[in-house]
Amino acid sequence: MNLSVKINEDSNLKVLEVSGEIDAYTAPELKESLMPLIRESGNQVEVDLEDVQYMDSTGLGVFVSALKTSKESGSHFTLKNVQGRVYRIFEITGLSEIIDIKAVIRGGNE
Repeated sequence: MNLSVKINEDSNLKVLEVSGEIDAYTAPELKESLMPLIRESGNQVEVDLEDVQYMDSTGLGVFVSALKTSKESGSHFTLKNVQGRVYRIFEITGLSEIIDIKAVIRGGNE
């Protein structure tokens, strides 16, 4: 499945609406869209994962890189509307404790 990333910008708030699957093939596209926004100091970046049903460890790597870069640049990013199955990966790895996750959508095949 392909990945789609739509960026909505309003001053310092940047919202990335992501849909599809985040895996070894699609993660570079997500990183290419996300990292320039994270590198800008003072940006608030929200990554909306409502339409992401699957993510592997490559996707986690993108978000770990984003976290590190946000701390270096003085920006901030959050994940929102994370599907239960995807959130489970953050829980298992302990990343749910260090990455700001706003909302988790429970239900379905968790």
